[in-house]
Amino acid sequence: MQICRSVQEMRTACRALRRDGTLGFVPTMGGLHAGHMALVVRAAEVSEAVVASVFVNPTQFESGADLAAYPSDTDADLAALEAAGVAAVFLPQATDVYPEGAETIVEVTRLGTMLHGAVRPGHFKGVATVVTKLFNIAQPDVACFGKKDYQQLALIRRMVRDLHFGLRIEAVETVREADGLAMSSRNARLSAVERAAAPVLNQALRDAAEVLRSGGDVPTAEAAVRARIAAEPLATLAGFDVVEAGDFTPVATRAGGVLGMMISAQLGDVLLLDQMEVSV
Repeated sequence: MQICRSVQEMRTACRALRRDGTLGFVPTMGGLHAGHMALVVRAAEVSEAVVASVFVNPTQFESGADLAAYPSDTDADLAALEAAGVAAVFLPQATDVYPEGAETIVEVTRLGTMLHGAVRPGHFKGVATVVTKLFNIAQPDVACFGKKDYQQLALIRRMVRDLHFGLRIEAVETVREADGLAMSSRNARLSAVERAAAPVLNQALRDAAEVLRSGGDVPTAEAAVRARIAAEPLATLAGFDVVEAGDFTPVATRAGGVLGMMISAQLGDVLLLDQMEVSV
């Protein structure tokens, strides 16, 4: 596995790999777990070669403390990627991705500022900017993203469409722990008691899904979510939203078809996200 520490090294490696067939790309911020590796597996299924990036993007964090606390184990990450057959990994410094004097940003205006974008101001602007840079560097045929970050997935799909990127976005189902907690690098920051409480997000989504499947409306589903979260003293609800899965139009009352439900909750210093699609 080739480790590329500069933009030019990564471009050269990807260019060589594309000569032999399609190229799959898995962008990560490290702290890799089984959810990340599911993205690598899917990329390998739909392309001849797979590359990845490990870069903790500073522009998507609201605070320096949150950035500093992000889990990092580069040696373990590289070992996992190599064992999975990844051909090359982009491992840059922030100054490589954001050269001195950089002024250009990418913003998806509606999807980036609504719902969880309002809970985390500026977050999706940072995501759109760094993903654009990574796509331009690697120029993959396919890029894999998890459904857990549901709004991020929708935003990246819209950005790819709007900016005419020549690649396909492949969505991968959320990988969960045995107790239902969505796998996330942030889970490592939870204390033992917070970790025990964290499955409440998935439980709340299941409660809401049951309400909607049985004919209830969105306010009733939200009430079920609030009740479930309120019953867990360590969790504070930050947001719950229901959208049309196709175009991300918010649903305020009742709707049919496939709906996306998104929840965010604070446990201690950690903001956790989860999502679920439900057909009604």
